[in-house]
Amino acid sequence: MNASRLPVYFLSHGGGPWPYVESMRPMFARTAAEFAALPARLPSRPKAILAISGHWEAPDFTVSTAERPPMEYDYYGFPEHTYHISYPAPGAPALAARVKDLLSSSGLGVSEDAARGFDHGVFVPLSLMYPQADVPVVMLSLRSGYDAAEHIRAGQALAPLRDEGILIIGSGLTYHNMRGFGRDESTPVAEAFEAYLNRAISQKSAAARNDMLVHWENGPGARLAHPREDHLVPLMVVAGAAGEHTGRALFIDHAMKVPMASYEFGAAAA
Repeated sequence: MNASRLPVYFLSHGGGPWPYVESMRPMFARTAAEFAALPARLPSRPKAILAISGHWEAPDFTVSTAERPPMEYDYYGFPEHTYHISYPAPGAPALAARVKDLLSSSGLGVSEDAARGFDHGVFVPLSLMYPQADVPVVMLSLRSGYDAAEHIRAGQALAPLRDEGILIIGSGLTYHNMRGFGRDESTPVAEAFEAYLNRAISQKSAAARNDMLVHWENGPGARLAHPREDHLVPLMVVAGAAGEHTGRALFIDHAMKVPMASYEFGAAAA
């Protein structure tokens, strides 16, 4: 194993811009602590981060190319100050070009977007991991249609970045049903589906893992947990990039009466 190869992560990013809302911080206290501690788990400081958020989809896989990405306030009903948050991490056009080349070389259609900014699936975890905003960030969209196998294939194409000092992060949630948050009856549904995902990522065989993820709708309560799988599909990209590395639950937080699990591939357990 390459000792300098970076692990890959799927992070459940929580609800809205919660680190910036005082009343929400206690609900996500464990998530805050775990995200802040994550950089210390890495074998080296990343040269840049490639973030795949459940909040960006496009007709083709699309790469952000801005040198100074703006902000995307893609949430509603939060305090006014949360619409003025700034996370001024630089972009990385050279990395964006590398991502585009890797995807296109694998036969995947890929576009670029020079205007795309940081949505809360990106700036929430990164503001806790790297509060100085001093690690460059490139974003990659999901492809509309959410074909799980295709997103795994995209991750496989991007796997070489792990040996190039690039940290790959998928940002979503293991449960994302807006009508179910905060309801008692959602707890067993979310727990059962998270257990399925945990079994999937823990498979010793990458082929077995990927098969379970491609057929995620076979999981108990799958469509109750994800009526629309935008927040799940970033896990498929991460699994593809993980290669033969077995996954594990990094931590499981509990908020709004559902588990919110984050997974790690390719790092030794603490």
